[in-house]
Amino acid sequence: MAQALDLFFDAEADAAVRALWQRLDDAGIPSMAARTHRRHRPHVTLAMGASIPPSARKAVRTELEALSLPDLWLYTLGTFPAEESVLLLGAITDTEILAVHSAAHDALTGKVTQPSAYYLPGAWIPHCTLARGITRSELSAGFAALHPAEPVRAAVTAVGVTDTRTGEIDVLLDSHA
Repeated sequence: MAQALDLFFDAEADAAVRALWQRLDDAGIPSMAARTHRRHRPHVTLAMGASIPPSARKAVRTELEALSLPDLWLYTLGTFPAEESVLLLGAITDTEILAVHSAAHDALTGKVTQPSAYYLPGAWIPHCTLARGITRSELSAGFAALHPAEPVRAAVTAVGVTDTRTGEIDVLLDSHA
């Protein structure tokens, strides 16, 4: 997958997630910061596909401009039951974030090339990735290094499409603009 529709956080939440990444790095577990050479910003992904073309970006921008983007509570230290080990900070799933997710997917339907099933409504688990592609022993050590993780209140300040290979972001909405 090459492009993701992401929610980005206010400076305080961004710094809190980066501090968790640093704690992992200090414990010898490669965090997302280390894995991506610090190209990527902390975020929650709404949708992912091989390509999110300009028409889809315009449609999602129009749809999301009509909504109030809720604050996210990144609350649960967890993992997925998948082959690749992922350490994550899960967001509390409430009706507001589900409405944003649903609106984004309504706008993207039929426009995204090879959409990832993991991010479709009904399958999506809102989360901020702390580490991925780590070994089982690194996953256990990561839990030990971060537990107990303090909840992070993240105000969503921007929405953008991220090229997952380069980290380049096409900002669709920015509350600072």
